Amino acid sequence: MELWNSSLGSDFVLMGILNNSGSPELLCATITILYMLALTSNGLLLLVITMDVRLHMPMYLLLGQLSFMDLLFTSVVTPKALVDFLHQENSISFGGCALQMFLALALGGAEDLLLAFMAYDRYVAICHPLNYMVLMRPRVCWLMVVTSWILASLSALGHTLYTMHFPFCMSREIRHLLCEIPPLLKLACADTSRYELMVYVTGVTFLLLPLSVIVASYILILFTVLHMSSNEGRQKALVTCSSHLTVVGMFYGGATFMYVLPSSFHSPKQDNIISVFYTIITPALNPLIYSMRNKEVMGALRRVLEKYMS
Repeated sequence: MELWNSSLGSDFVLMGILNNSGSPELLCATITILYMLALTSNGLLLLVITMDVRLHMPMYLLLGQLSFMDLLFTSVVTPKALVDFLHQENSISFGGCALQMFLALALGGAEDLLLAFMAYDRYVAICHPLNYMVLMRPRVCWLMVVTSWILASLSALGHTLYTMHFPFCMSREIRHLLCEIPPLLKLACADTSRYELMVYVTGVTFLLLPLSVIVASYILILFTVLHMSSNEGRQKALVTCSSHLTVVGMFYGGATFMYVLPSSFHSPKQDNIISVFYTIITPALNPLIYSMRNKEVMGALRRVLEKYMS
């Protein structure tokens, strides 16, 4: 099979979800609204956490990092998809594709690890409240954040370099919203079976280890909450934990579908829907899920708005 020179200026073509939908204009408008919602809600949450001293706590430091990751994650994918549709130009350079893949993998991996650290934070706050400020002191919190970024970036760099070293065939069409490993491997002219197995193993490890920490943390939290004598304390703990579990369910559901399920379960249409879910919908909803039922965040938001409007 003839090869096209993927490393010397040739472009890929991102087919995406907009070009293959029944109502592309309506879908484009919906995605634009969701993106603006993601920018506004995550930006406001970051502003409130930064400006309000009462939120300078471990829980909100980690939540601020989650909002920052969501803001970057959706911005890696959404603006290009919208601009490509409006200009009817779906090409992406080899280097641009590699960069988009690296950023998406790094941000997704960092969020994966951060959600586990957030579950541990809730475990310490509810099960060991007297030792909370010792076990979750600022140095420990920043160590969690830095660890999430470094491990995810190293993993993303390795996967990006190895994926992009394959020779690619004449078909340059990536039937996906963004440059990700599974759709790109379908264009490779070499045997990718061993690497696909490695992607599966690292995907399972990177997803299931943090998920096991989350599950273990919430089992212990549940036992503690059931033995609480205060109804108010029990309700506050359940509200906080339910918000986190909702976000965990949305994130891990999409990531598991893309990187843990065997390739026989994948189709371009399903993959595109899942990618829209975790790159556009989830970043827009996460800050709303965390803030709407959180009295401290809503109170801080009111104080910040009053300060700027007065």
